[in-house]
Amino acid sequence: MIEIELDGRKVEVAEGSMVMHAAEKAGTYIPHFCYHKKLSIAANCRMCLVDVEKAPKPMPACATPVTQGMIVRTKSEKAIKAQQSVMEFLLINHPLDCPICDQGGECQLQDLAVGYGGSSSRYEEEKRVVFHKDIGPLVSMEEMSRCIHCTRCVRFGQEVAGVMELGMSNRGEHSEIESFLGDSVDSELSGNMIDICPVGALTSKPFRYSARTWELSRRKSVSPHDGTGANLIVQVKNHKVMRVVPLENEAVNECWIADRDRFSYEAVNSEDRLTQPMIKQGGQWQTVDWQTALEYVANGLRKIKSDHGAASIGTLASPHSTLEELHLAGAFMRALGSENIDTRLRAADFTATAGTARWLGTPIASLSQLQRVLVVGSNLRKDHPLFAQRIRQAVRRGGKLSVVNAAEQDWAMPVAQSLLAEPGQWAQALADIAAAIAGEKGVAAPTTGNATDAAQAIAKSLLGGDRKAVLLGNAAAHHPRASSLLALANWIGEQTGATVGYLTEAANTVGAPLAGALPGEGGLNAAQMLAGGLKAVLLLATEPEFDSAAGAASAAALAQAEMVVTLSPFKANLAFSDVLLPIAPFTETSGTFVNAEGRAQGFHAVVRPLGETRPAWKVIRVLANLLGLPGFDFEASTDVLARVAGGQVKAGETVPATLLSNAATGAIDLSTTAAAPVSASIYQLDGLVRRATSLQLTADARAALTAAEGVTP
Repeated sequence: MIEIELDGRKVEVAEGSMVMHAAEKAGTYIPHFCYHKKLSIAANCRMCLVDVEKAPKPMPACATPVTQGMIVRTKSEKAIKAQQSVMEFLLINHPLDCPICDQGGECQLQDLAVGYGGSSSRYEEEKRVVFHKDIGPLVSMEEMSRCIHCTRCVRFGQEVAGVMELGMSNRGEHSEIESFLGDSVDSELSGNMIDICPVGALTSKPFRYSARTWELSRRKSVSPHDGTGANLIVQVKNHKVMRVVPLENEAVNECWIADRDRFSYEAVNSEDRLTQPMIKQGGQWQTVDWQTALEYVANGLRKIKSDHGAASIGTLASPHSTLEELHLAGAFMRALGSENIDTRLRAADFTATAGTARWLGTPIASLSQLQRVLVVGSNLRKDHPLFAQRIRQAVRRGGKLSVVNAAEQDWAMPVAQSLLAEPGQWAQALADIAAAIAGEKGVAAPTTGNATDAAQAIAKSLLGGDRKAVLLGNAAAHHPRASSLLALANWIGEQTGATVGYLTEAANTVGAPLAGALPGEGGLNAAQMLAGGLKAVLLLATEPEFDSAAGAASAAALAQAEMVVTLSPFKANLAFSDVLLPIAPFTETSGTFVNAEGRAQGFHAVVRPLGETRPAWKVIRVLANLLGLPGFDFEASTDVLARVAGGQVKAGETVPATLLSNAATGAIDLSTTAAAPVSASIYQLDGLVRRATSLQLTADARAALTAAEGVTP
């Protein structure tokens, strides 16, 4: 550690730190624009000039290493004068259009100009003009004359997103930030450029000119999409969601969020929202009141149970639903006498049992520190953008990434070893890696394998380093041989000292088993229910045509049922449903999500329910009351949470280790007849992203659409 004097106070910092780091530790603010704690040091803006004793001129705090005994003054006349001079230069070409700027009220330049800017300018020359650029549907570059060339956006692309989509061309007053060859910015993390831009040069295209920042209320929430559980600030005006930005949480999402976390809010304001209960009569949809709709459903369930037995009734629930909704859905089914409930809609292997959950196997934050990692069956960048970002940081620090996958993909990071095989060959590929490890260690392999060159390279990589992980992606979780893949991964992890876990697909993939949303003894799994045969089906926030492995075939199977009840925020499943019940999306209800590492995160509604929409847990509770089922006397979602897993799941805490298990069951099966696993593309994951207009205009969404239609993009 090195001790310096900062504004008269002694501060100890690690050797190699900069003056800016010492100031942060001491709680002293030094004005800056280009410096960002998550990005490399550029020293572009010079706003952080400070007075260093014995230095002939002011020094940039962000790029000046500390030395023993250094004396730094941040508020001396010399430092203040230097900072004021830099501000004067920065404002020479700035358009000074604060009254109409989207960034007004939350602009770093505006804030610092108040303290360090002059009341007039000595420069009377014409200001430069930079023409706007179109870089896609999410990020606006309409006002690039405001740019101060801090290069935060450029460095973010290079270092965090892994794709250098923006760069600075030319020199001097002709310098411009632009995309290469006029390309669009297509990174799945591109919206973070808006947050880190210190001026109004990069703004949100969907939010542009919608509201002023001081008109917005700010409320905390949690992303309902992938297993990261990114923390959000949802900004609201007049009971309408206007914008979503990240809430910093170093243990979960740091200060970043994925574009689908940021822009999916468009769906909650879309014309596709279901705002009143509806019943299909004579092939026509009729709007009814809640009492009529619920009595219709209750009478239908009562009759079907009487005629065909409780086993003819089932529930398919979205793993993006809250813990409370899933728990009540399971309790409702069991109170009726049925064990038919499942959330594993895209799965093909159903050996997991309720009570324990398969999880990441390691804290999310530890992904950034891995020295060796093997990823099996995942399009990591698109399936888990924030996990990919952490693993990218690990690789930048010298970590080695190995991959077992079906095709070459752009991982936006160096891949040390890649073993490509058809999905049916993945179990054999892991068996080959296991055989190579067994050969290196002189132990017996778990099954028959051939230590190919690729397998040996991956084995040697995993046997090196200290911090290691074997991570199974969505395609591995949905694989027909998922249990065999897990068993082989567990053996590899045991022999190499690596943790083993699932990257997890949805917001509550880990929470669903804890909530009891898996079939009990004798119950039908999702594939069996979607194959047909049920007389009554409840669909909780899911659209089986898009959310299940059965795909379009599910519509014909569900159409055979006597009654299909859809609980959804949207007008969904119209072709085969008999009743539509409007339930609240995550912005209009309270609840809990359990992320990939087992962290239970609670959230509250940020706006009141739209129209006649009601929280799903309340709808299920009232329906149970109408049927006279006992144990549904909950007054708040927190009362429901207290019943989950015997009260062991608590919001804000990590789920007890006894409830998390990646144990595999059954013998290892190396047969190659397995069908290709079904996984959703990045902007088809759930009903919210599918209805977010701007996300559907992105390159990723267009590529997925052309692939689905069998057209070459």
